[in-house]
Amino acid sequence: MNARNEMTLTFSARSENEAFARVAVAAFVSQLDPTLEELNDLKTAISEAVTNAIIHGYDGDPGGLVTIEGLIEGDVVRLIVKDKGRGIEDLDLARQPLYTSKPEMERSGMGFTIMENFMDGFDVSSEPGNGTAIAMTKRIESKKALFN
Repeated sequence: MNARNEMTLTFSARSENEAFARVAVAAFVSQLDPTLEELNDLKTAISEAVTNAIIHGYDGDPGGLVTIEGLIEGDVVRLIVKDKGRGIEDLDLARQPLYTSKPEMERSGMGFTIMENFMDGFDVSSEPGNGTAIAMTKRIESKKALFN
């Protein structure tokens, strides 16, 4: 059996929608019966990606949109968080731990590091003026025996 399911969710780039994104992704992934740790990892990674889109992509402008695309294929979850915001000028610099483009907001600069460490696969692409896409994958180990 190789289950496949997809979802797309688009919402306003408002900070209060970060919690909505976490709950929506958790509900989507729940069909795989993840462990609490797996679910928390996914929710944390989504939270970081959505927060980055809102704060850095749109500079807090609630007029932008954030899109989450989700795909479940077998025991693997793939999530892509996209914005059409300002993009990232220097992606290598932005991926450095503790780097933040918003030091005045007391940002920790650990968003990409957290996403990368909590997920099995992580990739970010960005074009200045055209937005950013963060792609993340995670294998749900609790389902490993069903799909091998």
